[in-house]
Order: sequence, then C-alpha cells, then structure tokens
Amino acid sequence: MTNADSHFGSTGGTPTTPGRFVDRTKIDPHEILPGLNFQPVLGERSLLNFVQFEAHAEAPLHTHEEEQVVLVLEGEIEFEVDGDVRVLKPGDVAVIPPWVPHGARTTGTPCLEVDFFTPPRATLLDQARAALEKGDA
Repeated sequence: MTNADSHFGSTGGTPTTPGRFVDRTKIDPHEILPGLNFQPVLGERSLLNFVQFEAHAEAPLHTHEEEQVVLVLEGEIEFEVDGDVRVLKPGDVAVIPPWVPHGARTTGTPCLEVDFFTPPRATLLDQARAALEKGDA
C-alpha cells in the first residue's frame, strides 16, 4: 500500500451532515475590536475564521482553551506566541496550543489571515451559527 492509497483509500463510514461550499463574501464581517473583523465558518468539530486587520489594529495578548493555527494570506502582521514576536507574511503559519499566550497587531498595512480552531472557538459560535442559519456559511 502506498502513502496515497492509505491517505485516499478510506472506504465506509456514514456522513453525519452534507458537505457544503461557502462564499466568504456573503458572510457579514463582525467587528470584534476597532479595525479587527471576523468572518467565521463553522464545521462540525472545527471552525475557520477569516480575520481582517486594518492598519494599526490589535488583537491583545490572550489565551483560550481551543488550539489555533494561523495562516497569513495577505499583508503582514506582528504576531506574538508565548513571548516570541515575529513578523508574519503571506504563507507564514503560527501554531498555538491551548492556553498559550498570544496576540497580534498590524503596523502601517492591513492583513488578512485565517484562524483555524479545534474545537470551535466558543466566543465565535453564535456569530458562526447565525451566518450558517442565513445560508452564508
């Protein structure tokens, strides 16, 4: 058996819900702080959140119980993970285990990034469910 066979060769199992496609442009942005907008997409056991930082916006240092993976899509952002501060650019990734302090801020340019949470980030569930009910996500 090849790696491809073991990765793509699974059979059986019963889907628990239908799959779907999401048009991010139809999700109403939610401004959580000035210059910081969220567009969450809810899965069954995960949540993907598009995050738009305007120039000079900040997500303050914080912790949470969910694991988070961050992927920068556009622009750049100064990101702190457990005291380590780096400038992330498109394609850069940060992995944040549960309860690790982290925060981010932009300087003179905006940034679009994606946060992936597992389990879904509790503070985003209401917004994500509302978008799902509207058929946007």
